Amino acid sequence: MNYREPLTKNEIREHAAHYENSNPAVYCGTYAKYNNGSFYGMWIDLSTFENYHDFMEFCNRLHANESEPELMFQDYEHYPEQWYCEGCMGEATFDKIKEYAALGELQREAYEAYLTYWDDGTLDDFHERYEGSYESPEDFAEHLCEECGYFKNLPAWLQCCIDYTAVWRNLDTAGDYTEVDGHIFRN
Repeated sequence: MNYREPLTKNEIREHAAHYENSNPAVYCGTYAKYNNGSFYGMWIDLSTFENYHDFMEFCNRLHANESEPELMFQDYEHYPEQWYCEGCMGEATFDKIKEYAALGELQREAYEAYLTYWDDGTLDDFHERYEGSYESPEDFAEHLCEECGYFKNLPAWLQCCIDYTAVWRNLDTAGDYTEVDGHIFRN
């Protein structure tokens, strides 16, 4: 495809970001336009592209009026901050954003919590470590005790005497689990 060929209205409409959804998006301008006082560009919905090559072709054609546009991603939304880069979105980052876009809302929230602790973690690693969302770490400790079968032979009157705060403290200080914003991860 010729990068000098301007975009059609249908192409622009197809890839424009819409504020009513939560799809990952970037605002794409160029350094030349910015340095000359222009913010011309557009919000682009990253989830509408099959691959990185198609995305970059679109961005270059958006700025076909420049001989060699130096793309500038001036803002971003609906994906983790760790992946934002003003002038250097590469294929690996684009692919991570596409994987992230496929997650449901709760999983996105959990993955962002995960990235605050493991800032270079992959989605596969996230899925391996993620234990779920709980009202409190103590609720997770109780769930873990039940799941492991510790209550099978324990009388009900004794079950209510367990200090789940102490159980969680032990799990946390031993380095077995980490809690981030209500999400529990195995270390």
